[in-house]
Amino acid sequence: MILAIDVGNTNITLAVLRDGGVEASFRLTTRTPRTSDEFGVQLLGLLEARKIAPEQIEDVIISSVVPGVMYSLTSCAIKYFGKNPMIVGMGIKTGIKIITGNPREIGADRIVDAAAAYELYGGPVFVIDFGTATTYDLILADGAFAAGITSPGIGICANALWNETAKLPEIEIKKPDSILAKETVSSMQAGLVYGYIGQTEYIIKQVKKEAGLPQLKVVATGGLGKIISDETELIDVYDPMLTMKGLWAIYQKNRLESSKYR
Repeated sequence: MILAIDVGNTNITLAVLRDGGVEASFRLTTRTPRTSDEFGVQLLGLLEARKIAPEQIEDVIISSVVPGVMYSLTSCAIKYFGKNPMIVGMGIKTGIKIITGNPREIGADRIVDAAAAYELYGGPVFVIDFGTATTYDLILADGAFAAGITSPGIGICANALWNETAKLPEIEIKKPDSILAKETVSSMQAGLVYGYIGQTEYIIKQVKKEAGLPQLKVVATGGLGKIISDETELIDVYDPMLTMKGLWAIYQKNRLESSKYR
């Protein structure tokens, strides 16, 4: 079994993977500062709750868009699991070719999602990750990362709505019974959810049109992605574990070569 860790701007998602399947998964808050020992104690406790011993973890792979946590997280893997983790970044085989202007600007999370979608569905494929930011990435038939679109996530939009207005309350993000809202909470929910469905559908249609790929397969992931994917026929697959599947695929591509130096 391997421990796969994806560090996002809001949450750290962890999963214990065996043969590509998820044995257990956990979430921690990214914004809470932690030492390597604090990470270690928390991870050991989470694993113990699922009856997984630290000795069963054969390796660790980390993808991160938050550099500030990497020293503590890497030290945790070494101290508590005896593993020098594989870090998704330059020099790692992913199966994805970056053909955009500056490859270093493409976040590791986007590459991991792209690797998973391409491995599972082939190309061309359009990958949407409904995270802190929502990212839309076009992967061509040869595995080339051809284009990426970034927009504020639905959570950011919601926070802006109630934080920047004096009288609007904090609300649950969900689709209301009708877009014809008659009170404040449902009117905010209607604007957020239906507005985001509209954005998603327009971007998918425009990408298909400009790329000349009318049959382009669309794969979505991310915490709030199910709310949107359930409301549109333009998303073909919603897979909440897409990132973990990508980390598994990348680990398999690199494990033999990496083991020589670790």
